[in-house]
Amino acid sequence: MKLDIVKYGDPVLQKEGEEITNIDGQLTEFISNMFETMYEAKGVGLAAPQVSLSKKLFVMDVSAGKDSKERIVCINPQIVDSKGKVVSEEGCLSFPGIYFEVERPEVVTVQAIDLNGKEFTFEVDGLAARCVLHEKDHIDGKVFIEYLNPLKRDLIKRKIKKKIKLGDWE
Repeated sequence: MKLDIVKYGDPVLQKEGEEITNIDGQLTEFISNMFETMYEAKGVGLAAPQVSLSKKLFVMDVSAGKDSKERIVCINPQIVDSKGKVVSEEGCLSFPGIYFEVERPEVVTVQAIDLNGKEFTFEVDGLAARCVLHEKDHIDGKVFIEYLNPLKRDLIKRKIKKKIKLGDWE
């Protein structure tokens, strides 16, 4: 079942998610719906707050559905190490049509819990590292426009307000 992706302006996007303490059939079904929603929206990552659930959970698949081995579920993830710096263009499903350059670590090591309740650790680089960091920000209540300088951030916010006023931000 496709879920509704919330847009910037919804308070859930700027609130830290709660830890997940119970992995059950309801959560498993919700995660399946998150993947379906992400694929339909042509995204490579989706955090629970983006679909109105204020929990520490995200899904990702940098193959965009082409390789099932790339599907990753991260419950209560933590970044345990990062290396390097890289600047690259970034977008967000909660900010449709808005893209800009963001500096992030090039390589990250993540510790999380999987759907079976088992802790696992993995290291990623490139787009996968960018995706992990972007989604981790979401579950911490941070959105990617916070990486902009105040002037550019205000310009983006004004652009969004104009879209809302014109009914183009649905």
